[in-house]
Amino acid sequence: MAAIDEIIEELEKRDSIDAGTSFEYARICSKCLRSQDSQEDGRKIVINILDNWDKIDPSTREMWTDLIESAGFYPYLEKEKYRLAFRNTSGEIRKEFHKSSNLDAYFHEEQRNLKDILEKGDKNLIVSAPTSFGKSLLIQEIVASKKYRNIVITQPSLALIDETRKKLKKYNNDYKIIVRTSQKPSVEKGNLFLLTAERVMEYPEFPKLDFFVMDEFYKLSAKRDEERSDVLNNAFNLLVNEHKCKFYLLGPSIDAISKGFAERYNAEFKQTSYSLVDNRTIDLFSEEFGKRGSKKLKKEDTLFDLLLNLKNEQTIIYCSSPMRVRYMARKFCDFLEKRNVKNRNGELSLCEWIRINIGEKWSLINCLNHGIGIHDGALQKHITSSVIQYFNDKKLNYLFCTTTIIEGVNTSAKNVVFFDKTKGIRKPIDFFDYNNIRGRSGRMMVHYVGRIFNFNEPPEKKAIVIDIPFFEQDEVSDEVLIHIDEKDVKNKESEQYKNLERIPQEERELFKKNGVLVRGQKNILEELKRDIHEKYPLVHWTYFPNYGQLTYVLCLAWKNLIKKGESIRPMTLRKLVKVTSDYGKGKSISQFVKSNYNYFKTHQKLNGKTDEEIFDEAVMDAFKTFRHWFLYKVPKWLNVMNSLQKYVCEKNSLEPGNYTSYSNQIENDFVRENLSILVEYGIPKSAIDKLSPKLPKDLDEDRVIDEIRSKKLFESSDLIQYEREKIIENL
Repeated sequence: MAAIDEIIEELEKRDSIDAGTSFEYARICSKCLRSQDSQEDGRKIVINILDNWDKIDPSTREMWTDLIESAGFYPYLEKEKYRLAFRNTSGEIRKEFHKSSNLDAYFHEEQRNLKDILEKGDKNLIVSAPTSFGKSLLIQEIVASKKYRNIVITQPSLALIDETRKKLKKYNNDYKIIVRTSQKPSVEKGNLFLLTAERVMEYPEFPKLDFFVMDEFYKLSAKRDEERSDVLNNAFNLLVNEHKCKFYLLGPSIDAISKGFAERYNAEFKQTSYSLVDNRTIDLFSEEFGKRGSKKLKKEDTLFDLLLNLKNEQTIIYCSSPMRVRYMARKFCDFLEKRNVKNRNGELSLCEWIRINIGEKWSLINCLNHGIGIHDGALQKHITSSVIQYFNDKKLNYLFCTTTIIEGVNTSAKNVVFFDKTKGIRKPIDFFDYNNIRGRSGRMMVHYVGRIFNFNEPPEKKAIVIDIPFFEQDEVSDEVLIHIDEKDVKNKESEQYKNLERIPQEERELFKKNGVLVRGQKNILEELKRDIHEKYPLVHWTYFPNYGQLTYVLCLAWKNLIKKGESIRPMTLRKLVKVTSDYGKGKSISQFVKSNYNYFKTHQKLNGKTDEEIFDEAVMDAFKTFRHWFLYKVPKWLNVMNSLQKYVCEKNSLEPGNYTSYSNQIENDFVRENLSILVEYGIPKSAIDKLSPKLPKDLDEDRVIDEIRSKKLFESSDLIQYEREKIIENL
């Protein structure tokens, strides 16, 4: 609507808005808010008026306050109550009606409507809403209401789970918070299970579950997250069909879900564009940018000049890969260095930790000293959370990131730069991903207006329909189909279903429990059956395998358990065996980095890169291996292989091996078992190693945290400042 854009432009351009102009804008705004088709335009005017409140003629402010109330922006009425002229008694009553009974918060109009559906409890709820809608506030409301005794909250990343844990830990008196499969549920009080979908499937035995929340539920679709779709579908199927839970699904920018799904599960699908932030678009792609030569340099220079102009605001820069994140962060750091621009907050405590535990040469130290952070899937958990916290606290102004930032990590970015147009090397960013990147600009209750700077033409808008494979069963994997109850299978005559039915019941249950490729597990089982006597010495090990045993087990897993299309580059089987073996001996990410650095320096000249660039490569490779392979993939494979070899050995009257101890130690960074909860809570291993002698070995993991708090172990003199901060922050 041209008139709306003109109003917003005038608000930005003028130093003041006289009474007549203000009244005219209010008339247009009121008309928009009264029309179902133009309410979004009306809300956009209100948001921009709030952003330019001091320019508005004082005599018209009461009128505008009434329009803010008409838009349903009750959180802003409370936030700005000392600035606004709210003298509307009936409006005040409506505002208090939107106050939460359980939280110190006000709901906006649409939040209140959704809260009523959840509170009533006769319908399940599926919500598609913008990033700045405030969907997660409703999760806190559900917990705070204490309506449900046992609640499961599934989220796509451990970082997001940790963020949720911190928000919900104030309910410790009413709920035990469970983030690990080794934690037993409480019988004295309720339980909050904060788990990834993988851990939902691995949890030994749930109590009676009442309610579950699935964040970023679009990942149920194999078209949106091929690698994790199966386990998400199985977790949903388990919680809804076996545990009969009520549910709340939330996600962004979704136009529709599988036909019949809402009816089948007595759910209401609510799609809304309601937002308390205006995401304003600024296109820069008309410039002649490119990937090489002068056009590439021109694009980078344009970005750096822009960022320098935005130096007093928080800005996220989207890059296609971890390598691009580091390259662009380093180049921008050099740009600032030449202009003598440094972080006005001085050196951050993380820098000392990096020097001691990673190395002086890591470029992240220099980046942090110039107000630049990085965020991607390769960094260690505590580093990621620290960088986000620094950014939100305005100790960093710039954040170079990959798509990890769109999966619900809350940031306070005023601006987002859409710099690269792909995910990884070749996969184009589609409209769904672009919309989520754009949605990171501005944050409700922090900014009224966010801006996205497009260095690429935005993808064409297309309707986003989320298919749910376990429900539709049109194109369903064996790994999902095997978990569907027989009565719910839609086509029992399909060859796929018949093949699964031919698998002996005992083996089928084993494959289901393991939760990875059915055909791959079947192949491994057949090979083990055939070779068990000949290969028994390679199978029969406990605690630590020798190199040959580790090679045999990981080789079987590598050949059979990698999904088609799964990203494994640059890892190879040979390298995986070596780094796993070396990590088991060194038991240290620091040692892993040094080993990588020495190897790269000796064997790869890396195209004339500097010593610092080689060190950066070594750090990235080590961290990526640590996060992707050691924290999940290798332990999962070892547990699957353990169950399969145990089954075959017992069938052949042979003593089975036991890989669980080795698997657990790799997954938990070789931290003592009862201290693994501290790894989960984002405490650096360096700090855990210092706390270890002060904590009894027989202390239950749930009591470890109480022991640290009660004895104030975070005050130990051997802890550096950063370690002390992370313990206090996370516990």
